[in-house]
Amino acid sequence: MSGILFRERTGIQWRDLPPRFGNWQTVYQRKRRWALDGVWQRIAERLRLDADADDPEWTLGIDSTVVRAHQHAAGARHQPPTDLSKP
Repeated sequence: MSGILFRERTGIQWRDLPPRFGNWQTVYQRKRRWALDGVWQRIAERLRLDADADDPEWTLGIDSTVVRAHQHAAGARHQPPTDLSKP
């Protein structure tokens, strides 16, 4: 489960999964099998039980937003551009 959560949190490709989580294909197959069997749905339902017992319409939201910038967008110029109109 740690390998699945690591991959979902980081957004890496399956093949880039660190070796400490085992064979990436095994981790992928387990995630796929659990999705088809409804395991993830049952986990979400169990988490929802303790969240808010008074409101049955409560929704569990999990967000893994990743914002990426181009490698050259890392910084701005440190000096102002030279004025080309001055001789």
